[in-house]
Amino acid sequence: MKTLTIFTPAYNRAHTIGRTYQSLCHQTCKDFEWLVVDDGSTDGTQQLVEGWMAENKIPIRYIYQENQGMHGAHNTAYRNIDTPLNTCIDSDDYMPDDAVEKILACWKDHGSDQFAGIIGLDVTEDGQVIGTRFNDSMATTTLQGFYQRGGKGDKKLVYRTDVIKRYPEYPLFEGERYVGLAYKYMLIDQDYELITLNEPLVVVEYQQDGSSFSMYKQYWNNPKGFAFFRKTEMQTAKGLKRKLMVCTHYVSSSIRSRNWRFVQESPKKLLTIICVPSGLLLYWVIRHKVKSDSQMKFR
Repeated sequence: MKTLTIFTPAYNRAHTIGRTYQSLCHQTCKDFEWLVVDDGSTDGTQQLVEGWMAENKIPIRYIYQENQGMHGAHNTAYRNIDTPLNTCIDSDDYMPDDAVEKILACWKDHGSDQFAGIIGLDVTEDGQVIGTRFNDSMATTTLQGFYQRGGKGDKKLVYRTDVIKRYPEYPLFEGERYVGLAYKYMLIDQDYELITLNEPLVVVEYQQDGSSFSMYKQYWNNPKGFAFFRKTEMQTAKGLKRKLMVCTHYVSSSIRSRNWRFVQESPKKLLTIICVPSGLLLYWVIRHKVKSDSQMKFR
């Protein structure tokens, strides 16, 4: 059995996933397998991956499913991973040649049942760290703890498979395709820390049609998923300012989904009531932004 599974959710990324594949072929350490979860692609992704499987350069598993969104693809990946460690590399990203080697060396030197896994760096193609590095004094951290202490930017997470399977799957809401992946990470944060690794583990290129560039549309189209996520975050967030922001988003998403029981269902009822005006304002801001963006596309 390999030590690490690198899994890649793919949805119509045939034009970028080849770069992901090539980076895995170039890894200096081969103690991994690649799991591709095809989330309903219609652009020839399956044929590409089957061709790479025939090349037999690296171990590859391929799973096709009807489109469920990124979180649904993560559910499928976790159900099918049996290596001790796993990490997600998106289909428009790629790994530096020594990334697997660094992950496994770090875990061999520092890993134990005390930790959920490793948190490393995302970088851009020119080598710039996205956000901030870990302080020298920060040998371990939770994901939320890193941001609470002033950390910034996306980070690459490597989890123990037995840990991540211990927590509930991402829920699927009919007609929606988004639940924040941090839902699971927030739950894990309550029980475990991560080992920090101040090394680049993935090279990131944000796509113009990716979720990072379309959050207003995501808010509008997936209100039940966002409301669910915010209810979880209410219970794990630290600091009044963050909790007020979370409750504001929860109110906005609840209004969008026409769930008028949102106060009764909130784990922080008083804060939710306080945030009704700001939540209503955010709802109208998102509505205006989505409408304006739609009109721009037809000009």
